[in-house]
Parts: sequence; C-alpha cells; structure tokens
Amino acid sequence: MKLLAGKVALITGGSRGIGAAIVRRMVEEGANVAFTYLSSAEKANDLAAGLTNQYGVQVQAYGSNAADFAQAETLVGDVMRDFGKIDILVNNAGITRDNLMLRMTEEQWDEVINTNLKSVFNLTKHALRPMLKAKSGSIINMSSIVGVTGNAGQANYAASKAGIFGFTKSVAKEVGSRSIRCNAIAPGFIETEMTEALDEKTREAYFASIPMKRFGKGEEVANVCVFLGADMSAYVSGQTISVCGALNC
Repeated sequence: MKLLAGKVALITGGSRGIGAAIVRRMVEEGANVAFTYLSSAEKANDLAAGLTNQYGVQVQAYGSNAADFAQAETLVGDVMRDFGKIDILVNNAGITRDNLMLRMTEEQWDEVINTNLKSVFNLTKHALRPMLKAKSGSIINMSSIVGVTGNAGQANYAASKAGIFGFTKSVAKEVGSRSIRCNAIAPGFIETEMTEALDEKTREAYFASIPMKRFGKGEEVANVCVFLGADMSAYVSGQTISVCGALNC
C-alpha cells in the first residue's frame, strides 16, 4: 500500500524546484495534492494535468500568494471545497533577496520575511481549523540550514528560516493533544536551477564544505516530507530534520 494513499496534501510553492519534487513524491505515494504557484500558471497546470493523467489521483494548481493573509484564507477554503479535507500542509514557499546588511533595503527585508515566515503563519492558521475539526493533521515547514548557521549577505533569509524553528515547536505544543503534528525540514545545498548555473570551480568549493561531497536532490528532501506526512511518523512532532549531507553535524 502506498504511504499517503487517501490523504490530501496542500503544498505552497509547488510548481518548481524542491516544491515540485515534493508534489511528485507525494503523488507517487498516493496522495491527492493541491499546490500553489505565484506566476507560472501554464507550467503549474501542465504539472498538475500530467501527474493526474499518470497516477490517477486528483492534482490541482492554485494561483495564490502565501504571503497574503486573505489569499491564504481563500486558498484553504478553495482546497476544502475541491478536496474535502487537508491532511498534510507543506509550507514550502520561499524566496531570497540577498544583500550585505549595510546595503539591504527595507523592501528586501520585508519581502523575504513575509514570503518565508509570515506565509507559514498564514497557511498554518487557516489550515488548522479543518485539522482541529478532524483531530488529525501533519504540518511540515520548510526551513534551511542557513537558519542554523547564518550566512553573510543573507540576514533576512537566515532570520526568516530561524523563525520557523520556534514557530514549529510552539505549534506542535499547542495542537499535539488533538493529534496534529508540526515539524520542520532544514535542507542544505540542494540541486536547483540556481545551483545548475554555477561554474565548476564554484561547485567544487561548495562540495569541499559538504562531508558527502555533493549537493542534495529535491527528491531527497521530498522523501522526508513523505515520511513526516505518513502515519509511520505519528509520534514525531516539534522536530527539525536536516537534509544537508552532514554539513551541520
């Protein structure tokens, strides 16, 4: 039996990168999946249609800005209407606006905090209502190893990802009595469109700092999402799991 058979997952930022890998892996494990996109409607709808045709489950893309409180509320309502429930919430939406602190603008700070951290509040607050009613649910928040280590030029990004750790622990303690779990994942260097554009010398420099001597794959992050969304992790809550090739051990 597939690990997520019969479950409904809502994934933000699911049209590309790690988000798309999570969508695919959850569909492969039998989940019906709703996911959001911000700008690439055609790409997102093609992904949804292709997975529906291939796996025979319900997959639907929604244009929605997770950083907007009202849009998050509307999204959860739409997913409940179309799918009937939400068993798994993956807060994956995220951006970077890197700059040294002396050069960082207020706009760069606010945009990253709103997209990476406020979005987690927005979706969790609205998705908790049906989860509390069902007395069941798994919330998975995508953080980053940078939230642990910090990184020059990424004070906004590091702050947003570090904030997710405290948020995750607090929510886990608030709703644990209702059989709702909340965990975080902290990826390290993962193969994306951005890392693919790096020259070989830069890639080798990154590899030298990673004990496993390679970047991770989106599917390897997605596999942890499947574990946290499945019933086999029923007693795992309030935790952060690093997917970083031993970078932060």
